Amino acid sequence: MKVNNSSPLKLAKEVIRLEAKALYSLIPRIDRRFIRAVNLLSSCKDRVVVTGMGKSGIIGRKIAATLASTGTPSLFLHPGEAIHGDLGMIIKDDVVLAISNSGETEEIVRILPYLKRTGVKIIGLIGDSSSRLASASEVVLNVGVEREACPFGLVPTASTTAILAMGDALAMALIEKKGMSRKDFALYHPGGNLGKRLLYRVKDVMHTGKAIPIVSITTSLKEAIMEINNKGFGFTLIVDKKGRLVGIITDGDLRRLLIKEPDIRKERVTDCMSKNPSTIGREALTAQAITTMEKKAITALAIINKERKPVGIVHLHDLLGRKDLKLEY
Repeated sequence: MKVNNSSPLKLAKEVIRLEAKALYSLIPRIDRRFIRAVNLLSSCKDRVVVTGMGKSGIIGRKIAATLASTGTPSLFLHPGEAIHGDLGMIIKDDVVLAISNSGETEEIVRILPYLKRTGVKIIGLIGDSSSRLASASEVVLNVGVEREACPFGLVPTASTTAILAMGDALAMALIEKKGMSRKDFALYHPGGNLGKRLLYRVKDVMHTGKAIPIVSITTSLKEAIMEINNKGFGFTLIVDKKGRLVGIITDGDLRRLLIKEPDIRKERVTDCMSKNPSTIGREALTAQAITTMEKKAITALAIINKERKPVGIVHLHDLLGRKDLKLEY
């Protein structure tokens, strides 16, 4: 790539093209060596120690975080700090994931003798398979790129993108090999919306008692509208004389009725309600509730008991917005 007066748009597109090319070049390299690396990581008895300098180190921190968050105990060790005392963090049952585009990074090369004496296995993410790091590695994963996506061919860009992708590929392969479930994943992400989606149950977020918008099938439409307005969820459930769920009226149902019948003063709830509203069990994960709402393009679900009597409701806002949830095990 030559330095010239090309527009920023042209340069930006070229950067993305080169980085995409670097990623695609990795695909043929996913071979038996990759399988060996995955097996080595999955059989690690202690921790995966990721190390790298400069931009490779920054990517290494991300890889370590991804591994840890997907069930593989991992930490990042700065090689510069390692040669000044932090090598004691590494024990024989660890596996070291060493990142160096050149394979000759001074700080990493300097710790290789200690790693070999300790007996730890080394997986090298390297751009030069003839380097000293490659020679010391149990497995070498080639992450070399044809050129950096930089006008000078110097700034780590395409190479760091390739390293990041290879790290993600390793982490995802480990998820599959270890048989990690959504519930297992949730245990590492209890906070924020992700934790709510995967770990909390409908019973943790549902509204119960007087908070449920509900009217009888014999109720006038005017009274149903008042219930919708008072409860503030944009809908009301409809129950029969025995209290069993038979329908729902939403704001959308009311709008559609008004188009057909401008004067709704004499209408009953049966003239407007949608039958067989969507329901979910109180023990279901909130992730399931969100999936159901997305598939059916709705914003709320009713929770019913064995007699089909409403015991609660859950709204999309409860699954995405609340921060006061108390988790039950």
